[in-house]
Amino acid sequence: MAMQTVPARVLEGSIHGQTGQFLNVVRQPILDLQNRVHGYELLFWNGRERAIRVESGLATRTMADNTVVFGVEQLACGLPVFMNCTADSLAEEWVQVMPPQLTVLELPADSEPTPALLAACRKLKAKGIRLALHDYSGKPESEPLVGLADYIKVSILKQNAAERIELLSKLSASAAHLVAEHVETPEEFNQVRDEGFTLFQGYYFCHPEPVKNHKIPGNRMVHLEILETLQDEPADLERLGQLVRCDASLTYRLLRFLNSPVCAMRQEVTSVQTALLLLGETTFRRIAMLAIASDFNSEQPAEILRMAFERGRFCELAAALCGLNPSEQYLIGMVSLFPAMLRIPMEDLVNLLPLRMEAGNALLAMGNPEGVLLKWLVAREAGDWAACETILAGIGVSHDQAALCYINAVTWADDAVKSSF
Repeated sequence: MAMQTVPARVLEGSIHGQTGQFLNVVRQPILDLQNRVHGYELLFWNGRERAIRVESGLATRTMADNTVVFGVEQLACGLPVFMNCTADSLAEEWVQVMPPQLTVLELPADSEPTPALLAACRKLKAKGIRLALHDYSGKPESEPLVGLADYIKVSILKQNAAERIELLSKLSASAAHLVAEHVETPEEFNQVRDEGFTLFQGYYFCHPEPVKNHKIPGNRMVHLEILETLQDEPADLERLGQLVRCDASLTYRLLRFLNSPVCAMRQEVTSVQTALLLLGETTFRRIAMLAIASDFNSEQPAEILRMAFERGRFCELAAALCGLNPSEQYLIGMVSLFPAMLRIPMEDLVNLLPLRMEAGNALLAMGNPEGVLLKWLVAREAGDWAACETILAGIGVSHDQAALCYINAVTWADDAVKSSF
């Protein structure tokens, strides 16, 4: 399979600032009522704390530079990019390099609405750039900015349900999208959705409640049997072909993947048997798992699928850095989100799969070496940079090495998602 190599500075946003510390970026999705990704917010790490909004000229200039180098379309799949900035930085030249139709600039809601700030906001909006206010708390002095905002964000960590309802009442006349931040559970999602929010930020969609006494449909049991066969070394290719052909949906998805840019095939593939012969066992194993993951996720948000692809690819690429099996690491990364797709507990899924005990323990977060790369990636998704650094130090992998694997995994996962629909 072709692997796109991207410069190490991309997405990581790593440059040395005046303090000599690295600035790093976390890409966090913002979803709508249908659990479709509306856009991505870019959050910085300041080298000391968990991922936070670093509202400084250096942070915003760094992010603008990286979006120009990499391209906003690639950075956020052509969706809006939410970037934090200060009132002073709105008038700086870095704003001019951002594509207006994809840029949303976030200001703290408590920014003083000076005549200069309001004029700068109106000038940017006239160019097509959208504005967001975050940490809105309903203070009267915020009203001039509320009138210009396209998005208003409310943190459910800082405002309880009663306070949020009061805030939304104050915003009833506003045309801005209402965004609930820090939504981490399905219960929280249901609550803020019922309150009237229309956009949601947080990883609630990765933790759907398991369905009690849920039985996996027959075709998906075939998929699990395929995963079992894929674990054999060497795999029984004839048996694999028979299993794949048992499910029309899987066959269709598999052929779509094989004819997509993810595979970079020069010859058109028209049958499963042709695919096996052309690709060979290792590549076929990876593509079959992609197709199975896509089918598993057919009733869940597409962002879960993208994250599963990203986890699998990262663990595969980084495996060589710490002496782990790339094929098994790919499976561990991918399968880590299967419970969210299938709505079953991880314990039940592990019992259904013929995994090595070490791989099963990695998925159950038992803290063994086979789970260390997945642990790093989960910490990164949460913006827990201190944990990321501790994990890398423990396995002797540098920040730049892990970053390059992550960058390539993000790019590859985005391509895989595009190819799966």
